[in-house]
Amino acid sequence: MTKRTKLLISRATLYSVLVIMAIVVLLFADWATLQRSFADVDVAADMLPEVITIAAKNTLLYTLLAFSLGLVMALILALMKMSPIRPYKWIATAYIELFRGLPALVTLIFVAFALPIAFDGFEVPGGTLGKGAVGLGIVAAAYMAETIRAGIQAVPRGQMEAARSLGMSSGQAMSRIILPQAFRIIIPPLTNELVLLIKDTSLFFVLGTTPVSKELTKFGRDLMNQKFNGTPLTVIAIVYLAITLPLTQLVAVLERKAAKAR
Repeated sequence: MTKRTKLLISRATLYSVLVIMAIVVLLFADWATLQRSFADVDVAADMLPEVITIAAKNTLLYTLLAFSLGLVMALILALMKMSPIRPYKWIATAYIELFRGLPALVTLIFVAFALPIAFDGFEVPGGTLGKGAVGLGIVAAAYMAETIRAGIQAVPRGQMEAARSLGMSSGQAMSRIILPQAFRIIIPPLTNELVLLIKDTSLFFVLGTTPVSKELTKFGRDLMNQKFNGTPLTVIAIVYLAITLPLTQLVAVLERKAAKAR
């Protein structure tokens, strides 16, 4: 048997397995019960327009606030970790390792319930929005700091030397020459972090929410319990995909452009 024949048989076998799996799913799944339980049109219609005007809006607002806070903190942490002053480097390293190792849910609980105990009644302003944004921002900063540091280190060292030879201070060279180039490099991974934050807002349920502050997952779970039907979860899954799929496609486009630029 020739090598080409073996390859054709192998591919035919793999296609056959896929076809058999599809036939089994189509013939043996209980589509009628599935439709009633997870795709009831009437239940889905009852979710409008609040699923968009309240739940999706809150999810995007929480994400943007957490991402903005995390990005500022991440830039500071990245510069601290690259600092020649060792205590700054140690503090940044400890922060990054700590919050990358902890689940985001644990960090949110600490921010919401441990801070008032530690600082005698102090609470993060802004209620659920403030606590959630700070909690997720703290976690996101730990991940984004390493991304930013890698981006800065990817800029050729000669760029800094050239800027210094033109009379710029280290700070001016970093802000005007190095950071703009670094951020062009790290836009795709930062966009990935934004997508992860959108999904992490589903953890806000531990903070307690009001009817007007619910994000998508809490909104869907409460309706599912009221309706005794899984359709709300299907609807919020579609809304999540409508938000995240364009972003993941944007990441793919940016990565292709970056690859061409290299």
